[in-house]
Amino acid sequence: MFPLIDTHAHLDMAPFAKDRSEVIAIARDSGVSIIITVGIDLESSRAAIKLAEDHHEVLATVGFHPHEANRMRETDLTSLAELAHKPRVVAIGEIGLDYYRSKVPPATQLQALQWQLALADRLDLPVIIHCRQAEKDMLPLLHDWSDAHNGRSERPLGIIHCFSGNIEVARQYLAMGFFISVGAYIGYPSSKPLRSVIREIPQNRLLVETDCPFLPPQKHRGQRNEPAYLPLTVTALADIREVSSEIIAQETTRNARNLFRLPDSA
Repeated sequence: MFPLIDTHAHLDMAPFAKDRSEVIAIARDSGVSIIITVGIDLESSRAAIKLAEDHHEVLATVGFHPHEANRMRETDLTSLAELAHKPRVVAIGEIGLDYYRSKVPPATQLQALQWQLALADRLDLPVIIHCRQAEKDMLPLLHDWSDAHNGRSERPLGIIHCFSGNIEVARQYLAMGFFISVGAYIGYPSSKPLRSVIREIPQNRLLVETDCPFLPPQKHRGQRNEPAYLPLTVTALADIREVSSEIIAQETTRNARNLFRLPDSA
């Protein structure tokens, strides 16, 4: 299979503490050539960068997850900017809104998101967007941001991570210039209604991810997810779209390289 890129992983998290290097090696042997390890706060972002510096298969992103937004201060933007200038950093994220668990007040989440969108704009980096049951605030905010951004940069805007919305929401994200990323959850029985939406997403705007250690493939439910399982998501996506796994692998890898501006040798 064409080399794959896992566009969203959390290799710095505790479930990988005992065998992190082995997990990366197994992923490489499984055909995953690049793993984007995603920061969720300053500490996590620093850890992601360290992993990227120690493993040539790993690249990093920096940002505050919406669940961590109450810990973010405007002064943290200086530290994020410094981290974002590191050579192995390719995006600002994971940032966004999550109204499902209500861990952080919406106003606090919105402020953190706006700060980080402005930072991404200033640094001309793509963003990795987390949105869970928050489209009513996310869509108008991103519409305004994308309108301003597209007048200043030709770079793709970023990723809608773990997409699970309807076709109308997907079309709005696509019109703004976002890529849409899916994970192993597309193979869950509960995701059957999502499959008709996935068939409608243009091939040149699709990405794949694991979000490991979360959301393992159906056959591994209850276990730790890891990047080596990404080919299972590629196979599931190929079945849904009724094309070969090789086509999905080639297209999603090309899309990821385009988004993150990665050379073919990276």
